[in-house]
Amino acid sequence: MSSRLRHPLAALFGGVLLTLPWIVSWATGLNEGFSTLTTVAVSGVAVLGASFLLAWGAETAEKDVPRAFAIAVLAVLAVAPEYAVDALYAWQAGQGDPAAGNLAVANMTGANRILIGIGWSGIALFSVYQAYIGGTDPNVVDGEGRLGDYVSLDRSIALEIAFLFLATVYAFLVPLGGGIGAVDTLFLVGLYLAYILVVVRGDVEEVEEQVGVPAYFHAKSRSVRVPVVLALFAYSGLLIFTAVEPFAHGLEELGLQLGIPEFFMIQWIAPLASESPELIVTAYLVNKARSTAAFNALISSKLNQWTLLIGTLVVVYSISLGGYGVLEFDQKQAAEIWITAAQSFFALAILLDFEISVRESLALLVLFLSQVITEFYFIRAFPEALAEEYSILLLYGYTVVYVLLTLGLLVSRWDELREVVALTGDTVRDAVGGDAEQPAD
Repeated sequence: MSSRLRHPLAALFGGVLLTLPWIVSWATGLNEGFSTLTTVAVSGVAVLGASFLLAWGAETAEKDVPRAFAIAVLAVLAVAPEYAVDALYAWQAGQGDPAAGNLAVANMTGANRILIGIGWSGIALFSVYQAYIGGTDPNVVDGEGRLGDYVSLDRSIALEIAFLFLATVYAFLVPLGGGIGAVDTLFLVGLYLAYILVVVRGDVEEVEEQVGVPAYFHAKSRSVRVPVVLALFAYSGLLIFTAVEPFAHGLEELGLQLGIPEFFMIQWIAPLASESPELIVTAYLVNKARSTAAFNALISSKLNQWTLLIGTLVVVYSISLGGYGVLEFDQKQAAEIWITAAQSFFALAILLDFEISVRESLALLVLFLSQVITEFYFIRAFPEALAEEYSILLLYGYTVVYVLLTLGLLVSRWDELREVVALTGDTVRDAVGGDAEQPAD
């Protein structure tokens, strides 16, 4: 009996079982009668189950496609709810709601900062903690003192670092135009498509030894694996798309009942809920001693949110408007974009040496939390107009801090930056010229 319970299919069945209450209630419409608390509970458990299914699908896919591509698919599916929420606000802006454009930018910048401030820092700290309590992750290295312990990352992420660096530098320019326009769409979406082209043409790496569900399907033939991967991606994608938005909105309603301002909820609580599949998946990978794969997933998510998400907002807005238009935003949201770009700039500088230490992770976490908590204090302590004025000054101040810290790191890690550029160039050349270099049979 116990051996049957340990069978990988038992774990797969358990993951599916977590999702059934939501999928059945959603398909039958019963969820429409749920209370807010019940909606949060049922949809939240479904998101948990879907996250495991998504992770197993991505790990199984690594047998047949380049790992970076499998992780890119995982990242897109995991953050699909974030796209849906932002698209909704962009659509409402096109229908004549002047505040909706600001909400779209606020939700987008909040999601991006959460991904680094909590995601990158939290996964690094969790990796070191797992090693400390007896884990076997070879990528966690003892450094000088407890704060010097670090996660060593594979140099294959140089490609993602370089593309994200380009997107980040460009993001500093977006507010200068007073809104998100066609040029931004062409550059950012084009950049992401170029990245996908490179990773799709990459080689299928030797698969890391797996355990559990992925190992079970790796032992099967390709004719079995491919349908299983497609089914896991499709089912988990459906769940994430249908369950995360009610989960996020339910949390918003609970927050409002506790007296938390709506704008704050939209910028921070809703994105935190929509990012939950990604955070769960990466925590799962760390728990399997795959911290590099976890960081690959987080960086890929950041890249597609920082390119596709921004770039497609104006497309949705223009369709809703009935003609081309620039998605405009106010001074506060311009400052939000600048601090988000500056945080990304700092985080990438940290990763230039393909390491992230406990000290660096804490710096990311403390800078993120201190800004959010201080802004929340302004919102609660001052009248709306004064609170916004103080918030803008706060955002400018943190932007300057991030940029100064980044410039200091770039000076000390100039050789590492050159190495990232060189590795990226090699990867792009191999992808573009790969077919020509194949030896004839």
